[in-house]
Amino acid sequence: MKIQGAVIIEQGVTFAIVVVKQSVTNYTSRIIKTRQQLQGFFPNMPIILMSQDKQGKPHYYGRKDIVDFLKTVRLEQIPWKTYTIY
Repeated sequence: MKIQGAVIIEQGVTFAIVVVKQSVTNYTSRIIKTRQQLQGFFPNMPIILMSQDKQGKPHYYGRKDIVDFLKTVRLEQIPWKTYTIY
């Protein structure tokens, strides 16, 4: 499976952002399950899930301090990469 994501180091904190469908972020149980499934691919990192609404506005889900930081960053500034996970 291929996913879009990024690993970022900001102020000494390394975290991962993963793009998911809005149907994942509409339900807390799906958010939790998806983050647990991704933990093996991004070990020892907080995982932030990002979905976009119909207008293309990003919405972030995860650790509050990281989410607050990401709200100040334009999507084009994030070093997106395609990851292949098994």
